[in-house]
Amino acid sequence: MATAFDPIDLGRHRLRNRIVMAPMSRSRAYGPAALPGPSTATYYRQRASAGLIVSEGIQPSPVARGYPATPGLYSPAQVDAWRTVTDAVHAAGGTIFAQLMHAGRIGHPSLLPDGLIPVGPSPITADAQVFTPQGPRPCVEPRELTEADIAATIQDFTTAACNAVAAGFDGVELHGANGFLLHQFLSAQSNTRTDAWGGSVANRIRFPIEVATAVAGAIGADRVGIQLSPGNPYNGMVEQDCPQTYGALATALDGIGLAYLGLAEGPDRALTRKLRGIWSGVFLLNPHTAPRPTGLPELDLVADGTTDLLSFGSLFLANPDLPHRLALGGPFNPADPSTYYGGDDHGYTDCPTLDQTQTQTQTQDRDGDGDREQAAEPAPLRARTGP
Repeated sequence: MATAFDPIDLGRHRLRNRIVMAPMSRSRAYGPAALPGPSTATYYRQRASAGLIVSEGIQPSPVARGYPATPGLYSPAQVDAWRTVTDAVHAAGGTIFAQLMHAGRIGHPSLLPDGLIPVGPSPITADAQVFTPQGPRPCVEPRELTEADIAATIQDFTTAACNAVAAGFDGVELHGANGFLLHQFLSAQSNTRTDAWGGSVANRIRFPIEVATAVAGAIGADRVGIQLSPGNPYNGMVEQDCPQTYGALATALDGIGLAYLGLAEGPDRALTRKLRGIWSGVFLLNPHTAPRPTGLPELDLVADGTTDLLSFGSLFLANPDLPHRLALGGPFNPADPSTYYGGDDHGYTDCPTLDQTQTQTQTQDRDGDGDREQAAEPAPLRARTGP
């Protein structure tokens, strides 16, 4: 019986354990160049004890941006900047995939270069708001992608995947979840096209299949994963035929031989089991645990065969040594939501490991500055808003 702490083969890589750091946007790629900075390298290096790190969402083109200060992988400068990050992770023995995220209709013209507006499968405005430098703004009506635009977008994904490999990433994850572009094509509510890219289930799943096929052909299928979130209403999504749509999609993607299928699970565990049964490769699960974060109880999902890889989100933000803490049963630093998006290094690279906390406690006890019993739990992060 496998455990979350056992190694596993993922494509051409041997992962040290089955604990995955989920992709989580941190919005710290400031400036028009959309570059990750030195602190980003520190942040990911600190978490390299994960079996697999999946990076924050990285836009494959300028029009793909959906939020402020998110990084890209479409320029030589971005490739060079990400190389610093991947070098740091590899030096610490880690494995890291780049999540390629096209926001599609989720965005705002104020976030894009002059003259660009968000795009989507159909000109249907998302019932959602996005953060902008001017504060929350409602989404705008997207420009419908033409046939030529679709071909160019597929090429953008392919080029970004090649750039990811050039930047030292061990692979890429295609973001097909959470209401972003690939997900928008899957829904009959956001995709009302009457051509070969919309209408029937076979047509609506075509775009993510074409993207996955092209990217796999460019960098190797064993370097490509995909994340899906069936039925997730986030970003104004509406889906009413998830078993049919995602069953067909999983079957088609399985034939490509991707490194893994990742599922950001909703409350329908039966659908998870169905997709797990279809998928012949490595299965990655971010389990539905709302309103609490994924934690210790979910380790059993590896042991009972529900999943091969187990993805953790917010616990990884405040606990860079999360696999070690999970193995010991805790304790865990609490995450500080005020530091999630934007800001400086507070709540980003200054979260203590368990060893650091214990060393500090021992020093305080020796110097008479602390109480051992009270200091045994890591101190909560102090609240602070970013600049």
